[in-house]
Amino acid sequence: MVPDLTMRGQEDPHGRAITAHPPTVGQLAALVREVAGRPAEWWRLVGFDADRPVHVRLDDQVWLTTWPPGHGGPVRGRVSTLLAGELAEVVIAESGVTERPLRANRVRVHGTAADGESPNALTNPGPAFAVSLHAGGPGPERAAPGQLSDR
Repeated sequence: MVPDLTMRGQEDPHGRAITAHPPTVGQLAALVREVAGRPAEWWRLVGFDADRPVHVRLDDQVWLTTWPPGHGGPVRGRVSTLLAGELAEVVIAESGVTERPLRANRVRVHGTAADGESPNALTNPGPAFAVSLHAGGPGPERAAPGQLSDR
């Protein structure tokens, strides 16, 4: 018997399990920067609601959030960038509460607690709607790409 050296038709010829690893923070930051650079693909999907933030999932890892003036919510993504308007990250620590503004077109890496949840929040202190792009983490509920999510 001659062994098949080409191993055609075998997904894992050596019996090792192939494990998919989650993307690194650097990979997520690069993804956010890349998607933010193509507004023609997603700007038409931005939704506005004066009563609550609107989340629009672009794919499994990336979503847009539109923040009405005076509204906020927990940081759900591992990285984000501000696309339009004003947003501030409210950081809650043992030493107190700090509010840091997000700068437009700068990717922000958000810290997470041991359980994977962030103790921080994002809030819109400005007079107009704000639009942000996020990646990684649990994000809003899993809707089909391009579909609105109310959470």
